[in-house]
Amino acid sequence: MLNAVGQAQHILLLGGTSEIGLAIVGELASRGGSPTVTLAARQDSPRIDAAVADVTAAGAGQVRLVDFDALDVSSHPDVIDAAFQDGDVDVAVVAFGTLGDQEQLWQDHAAAVESAQINYTAALSVGVLLGQHLRAQGHGTIIALSSVAGQKVRRSNFVYGASKAGMDNFYLQLGEALRDSGVRVTVVRPGQVRTKMTEGLGEAPLTVNKEDVAQAAVSAALEGQRSVFVHKAFGPISFVLQHIPAPIMRRLSF
Repeated sequence: MLNAVGQAQHILLLGGTSEIGLAIVGELASRGGSPTVTLAARQDSPRIDAAVADVTAAGAGQVRLVDFDALDVSSHPDVIDAAFQDGDVDVAVVAFGTLGDQEQLWQDHAAAVESAQINYTAALSVGVLLGQHLRAQGHGTIIALSSVAGQKVRRSNFVYGASKAGMDNFYLQLGEALRDSGVRVTVVRPGQVRTKMTEGLGEAPLTVNKEDVAQAAVSAALEGQRSVFVHKAFGPISFVLQHIPAPIMRRLSF
């Protein structure tokens, strides 16, 4: 069980090679307790060995691997069963996703559908399964990696943003549904994060490091917060954007 200082006995990372997800697991593992870490990722990923090394260096006592393909939703029940087969999971981190070429996405049917299936449908799929397993064990925390892009869906990235809006709201309400069961859900909203996914993109204002996301996520989860903006400025910015009329939004360059 996740204790008052953030120590967990078993951490599950869905998106087992995600740089941000690994940073969150590393933040948890560094707090002690030599937790077991289960990395759910495609087992043919060239990054899996480095992911195992990262969490081991951070303090994981044991690392387990579960083959996970976000697009294969029919396999998700078996994936989650495998993650829980050796006992309770204290923290489940949902950190997989894809960004993609934003102009291609709204003009390419196959690319758009795949983006939505990964960023929303797959996230919902594992969320339903996690909710049932954690409710059955009577405790646990889900940390769901969302995005500020889902707070105000904008022309510049609306396929991605729409999927993240759905994912964000699903996990918020999953937390409400599980509130009386001893299970907590924290939705984490970074802006742009310095990772391989964003290499080559112009750096946006309020860009953060993956370590900033990890610290904000773990602190918010420990405090029982429903959601957290990694950069605190995004809270008021998102509030203002919600109320800007469409004709004015069209003139903005972001």
